Amino acid sequence: MFEIRVICAPPEADEITKALSATFATSAVHQRPTRDGDRVRLYVTAEQPVSHWPAPKAAYATAPSIISEIGWTARSVRDCLHGVQVREFWLRKAALLDRIALTDDDPVSGDAATCAVEAARRLMEIDDAAGLGPSGYADGPYTADHPDSVREPRGYVRQEYAIWIRHH
Repeated sequence: MFEIRVICAPPEADEITKALSATFATSAVHQRPTRDGDRVRLYVTAEQPVSHWPAPKAAYATAPSIISEIGWTARSVRDCLHGVQVREFWLRKAALLDRIALTDDDPVSGDAATCAVEAARRLMEIDDAAGLGPSGYADGPYTADHPDSVREPRGYVRQEYAIWIRHH
């Protein structure tokens, strides 16, 4: 847990409060005027939110090796429209890219992470278009259009991969 103090112009206070709440688990924000009266001070207690997504180690515990999945993905690209389910292709590709990004020097915003997020978003588009939700195959607690999924696409991939791999 940590405390945050922000000094800002009064019209910015609501936007800053919303941004803090979207990023952290926060307490109520206390607002006080600055001594000069031109700005406001915002005081909030925050903590990192607990992730509800499966940890990568758990999601990919029984996954084939990265090399094996690279081979499967390369073979399946040409077969994607001839037998391999499109969803399975994008799920496995997104999971592969997520696993590669996790080994990168910058696992959050590096090139591999950017590719992993884009593949995750493609999977989410497929799931959303198919209407997959808690009653469909994508039976995780968070659907593709859930705000947490939109905010953390790679978490959504881990959730869906962990479910998928249990069935295969």
